[in-house]
Amino acid sequence: MTIINHMMKKIDTDVSHLKQGLQPENLSFWYNKIIEETIDMAPPWLQDKIKVHQDPVLTMKFNLDISKRAVRYFMIAVDNNLNDMPYSTKLYFLKVQELMSIEMDKSLV
Repeated sequence: MTIINHMMKKIDTDVSHLKQGLQPENLSFWYNKIIEETIDMAPPWLQDKIKVHQDPVLTMKFNLDISKRAVRYFMIAVDNNLNDMPYSTKLYFLKVQELMSIEMDKSLV
């Protein structure tokens, strides 16, 4: 019986950690950290063209307002932070990178 309780507790903990990684506050923290690092890397003339806005009603929705010329700095900042993120947050930002890559490819056509 204790083995089952231990396994259930571990599953509960794992699920809680996954859910925590997708909390709006957590995503906002990582977006702000990544945007700050992106701005630090970008040349001065691009720094005011790098912003993120969190929707006040749909708090899991973020609007990334970034110049195409600054996208590479954003991608580098995401890569630099992936190992420090909770697993579900990491998956979220990997998806953000994928979507940004797709959009950048579309603009080249």
